[in-house]
Amino acid sequence: MSLRQRIKFLLEDTETLSGKFTTLSLIILNFVFVLIYVLETYSLSEQAYSLLWSLEVLITVIFSVEYVARIYASKKGVSKIFEPMMVADFVAILPVALIFLGPGTAVSAGFLKVFRVFRVFRFFRITEDRSFLYGKFSESDLQIIKFITIIFAVFFVSAGFFHEVEVSENPDVDTFRDSMYYTVVTLTTVGFGDITPVTNAGKWVTIFSIMAGVILIPWQASRIVKAWNSQDKIEVTCPECGLKYHDSDASHCKACGHVIEQEYDSRDTEYL
Repeated sequence: MSLRQRIKFLLEDTETLSGKFTTLSLIILNFVFVLIYVLETYSLSEQAYSLLWSLEVLITVIFSVEYVARIYASKKGVSKIFEPMMVADFVAILPVALIFLGPGTAVSAGFLKVFRVFRVFRFFRITEDRSFLYGKFSESDLQIIKFITIIFAVFFVSAGFFHEVEVSENPDVDTFRDSMYYTVVTLTTVGFGDITPVTNAGKWVTIFSIMAGVILIPWQASRIVKAWNSQDKIEVTCPECGLKYHDSDASHCKACGHVIEQEYDSRDTEYL
């Protein structure tokens, strides 16, 4: 294989030992990347902050190399940067990169640091296909995993933005835990009222968070129901109309009536 093919294989493979190691390493690094953002909202010693910053810069460098490698390995070339996952990768590493390259800019004062919360979207990479964590998951299992990931992402991003706009003005918001508590209570419509936004930005963040939850969560839930309803069907595509997934004992397409060919064990079929 050429260098480009080797890089592409290494980034996408989940079967070989090297592919599994790469995938697992990226998952662990992203988990640490997200955890660092949360820990930095707490009161820590200068040594702890320094260690977290050094680790954050190191991970940013690794993810920057991965970002460039994905572009290089893709047949799409530069146009690949416009894919949703690539945009999320870029936004996740950009704030730290700008702070590191220009510590005297407005970025270091928090202008773009809030966008570090988008690094949570990198977890969607591991749910793109059924090889998630090297196992062969069913379509319904995969949709459940995506559903949980989407809920966590909505809560995390909402809490992150709320924390950034409220922490300096709201006495009830100190750490990320406070913001996550407010987000969960608000988006689940419990509404205790012990923490409320005091800034206009905080109110807008709350509005958009609720809208995102109302749109994304039911949409993903409908995909789970669809996957459950089709889990007993066989993945066969009709050559005539293109309908995918048919009953296990179907010999004709239920949409157009065209003959379909599929393998099934006659011993599993009950005849009256």
